[in-house]
Amino acid sequence: MDMSRLTIFLGVLLLSFVSCNKTTKQVENTKAVKNDNLVDLVNPLMGTDSDYSLSNGNTYPAIATPWAMNFWTPQTAKMGDGWTYTYDAKKIRGIKQTHQPSPWINDYAAFSLMAVTGDLKFQEDERASWFSHKAETVKPYHYSVYLADYDVKAEVAPTESAAHFKFTFPEAEQSYILLDAFFKGSMVKIIPEERKIIGYCRNNSGGVPENFHNYFVAEFDHDFEITNTWHDDWKLQKNVKNSEGNHVGAIIGFKTKRGDVVHVKVASSFISPEQAQLNLDREIGGDSFEDTKDKAKQAWNKELNRIEIEDDNIDHIRTFYSCLYRVLLFPRKFYEFDKNDDIVHYSPYNGKVLPGYMFTDNGFWDTFRAVFPFFNMMYPELNSHIMEGLANTYKESGWLPEWASPGHRDCMIGSNSAPIIVDAFLKGNVKEKDVDVLFEAILKNATVEEGRPVNSVGREGLDYYNTLGYVPYNVDIKENAARTLEYAYADFTISEMAKKLGQQELVEKFEKQSLNYNHLFDPLTELMRGKNEDGSFQYPFNPLKWGDAFTEGNSLHYTWSVFHDIQGLINLMGGNDAFISKLDGVFTMPPKFDDSYYGHTIHEIREMQVVNMGNYAHGNQPIQHMIYLYNYAGAPYKTQERIREVLTKLYSSAPDGYCGDEDNGQTSAWYVFSSLGFYPVTPGINQYVIGSPLFKKATLHLENGNTFEIHSENNSKDNFYIQSVNLNEGVYNNTYLNYETIQNGGVLKFNLTNTANTEWGSKLENTPYSLNNSIKK
Repeated sequence: MDMSRLTIFLGVLLLSFVSCNKTTKQVENTKAVKNDNLVDLVNPLMGTDSDYSLSNGNTYPAIATPWAMNFWTPQTAKMGDGWTYTYDAKKIRGIKQTHQPSPWINDYAAFSLMAVTGDLKFQEDERASWFSHKAETVKPYHYSVYLADYDVKAEVAPTESAAHFKFTFPEAEQSYILLDAFFKGSMVKIIPEERKIIGYCRNNSGGVPENFHNYFVAEFDHDFEITNTWHDDWKLQKNVKNSEGNHVGAIIGFKTKRGDVVHVKVASSFISPEQAQLNLDREIGGDSFEDTKDKAKQAWNKELNRIEIEDDNIDHIRTFYSCLYRVLLFPRKFYEFDKNDDIVHYSPYNGKVLPGYMFTDNGFWDTFRAVFPFFNMMYPELNSHIMEGLANTYKESGWLPEWASPGHRDCMIGSNSAPIIVDAFLKGNVKEKDVDVLFEAILKNATVEEGRPVNSVGREGLDYYNTLGYVPYNVDIKENAARTLEYAYADFTISEMAKKLGQQELVEKFEKQSLNYNHLFDPLTELMRGKNEDGSFQYPFNPLKWGDAFTEGNSLHYTWSVFHDIQGLINLMGGNDAFISKLDGVFTMPPKFDDSYYGHTIHEIREMQVVNMGNYAHGNQPIQHMIYLYNYAGAPYKTQERIREVLTKLYSSAPDGYCGDEDNGQTSAWYVFSSLGFYPVTPGINQYVIGSPLFKKATLHLENGNTFEIHSENNSKDNFYIQSVNLNEGVYNNTYLNYETIQNGGVLKFNLTNTANTEWGSKLENTPYSLNNSIKK
């Protein structure tokens, strides 16, 4: 065994896999060390060096347990600002409970805690304290920061619905803890005899019913000597214990000696004040701060250890686990456990408290591509719960969500709930009781346009699509070509679900509709192009024009969005050579663009422009699968070289570690899959397309108890071309892996070299699935 690797990777990470002549005690000890340390490779600050004009992730440090109902984060921005924490900020206003999935979607149900000393400062600008990253600890399970203006150390450790705060004070005649319940409706009540603050906040950015509340309770371990509140317009109310209005807050205070520690246990609920108290008692109860922190740490180590990485490059390992952490945050749980331990949820669709699962904060336009396929591979039980939540969403609102936060939001396009549901169903991850409801729901999306609650739900332009086979360019429906391509792919997935359900008439109908991408292919330019209602192509046409007929991209990006029939696209372009040439051209051309549709250069364009990879825009989702398409044209070696370039050039665990919006785990899931050596180009079928593994060894611990090992011999900075592959000791020449192959467990071995092997995987029979080839068979 390579001992240098063991030294780099925490020294003992892999000792639990040594030969059986080691004692049981030794194995147990190494497992404990492994579980205690893996999460510390994660950098929650990855992607936080971002702003409106240029995204290096547009993330904030989420202090949370995996898929938690509530996250916590330091707040450097003003209340209501979507860029809640930016790495270059100098001051901090508090530590807030957040549910924000994206700065563009913004937050809801937020409130914050802050400590100050000396003269009372409670308005958010006045109370803001200078801080430094040099005096900041950021772990998924623990955040600590030194509030320099007040000589206070503030810490927080999370649970699923609650959090444990620890404030270490200096000697001061006046020390305060503030609870800011934020704007758009809030209430606080101080209960000194119980050392409590209770209340609610109602702030949101849309997608909530009229009765929406986030009820909170905060328990202190110190008596209150001062009890103030504030009312609207920051009006201080001395010795007043209750306040309710647009924007209120609570202030409690006491004298402190240097080193005095005040603990605050905080929980919330979307159901009721009583449920908030129940959440607090159940999740923290009598636990110490260290207990809470350790439990959160264990929760992360349990999940991160599902994939073990061995490699010489510790920086790549840090990036891997930092990305995996992001994949395991969303969608968030939006359900709670009642007094009988039954699963219940407040419905963000009809305002009722109902039984069963509910998840939220997800944009399917992003996450259908790799996040949900990852859940199907590594977390099938979780995904079955998410599918039940989608069934509940349909029952409660009459529609499937496409962007939920917490209810329906009018953002992005497509009908991408279909591939998410179908991929889960075909992999056995939809419970029988939910199958008919979910199939009815995706059929409704494809057949009914009236009554949609927001434009992003269902299919905008559906009647045109079902009549003409495309959404026309000239009928005042924006992003029409992108919609057509995404609807066609969704139709393919519907046909696959119908096939397994034995509904042949629907199979034929939706398989035929899935070929609608052909309507938009312009043989003159060999690109996808908007088409008018009369059948003529849009004119003038600039393939570099972002937006207009497309969504956050141009024709060069969306032409490849024929996930289910790449062979059909190859045929339209005139064969493999023409297809490869078109792919190459995206990378080799200058990063030119036309931003006239937007009237300014949006951040997605700028992120493409600055990375020196031509018109390849990895910072946004539509093109992220494109590199893998060389496999379909018999040139997998080109995929291998491009994959390694993106993995090592466009990602790191640093604050500027992404090359565009992270987006609910999608850009991270691309890294996780691609660094393992494969990627789900076509959710809805049982294949992953092979790229080039980044690590010398990866072990997947699957939910069914099997393990799948991925070895790459001779892997190095220069050795990324596949010379040969062996699967379970047999020669393997296909450029894809089957889902069942991974789930059954086994060993996949890559032999890598620094010279392209143009023969491996180059034959037609070795290429991944395409509908065109399936029809021919």
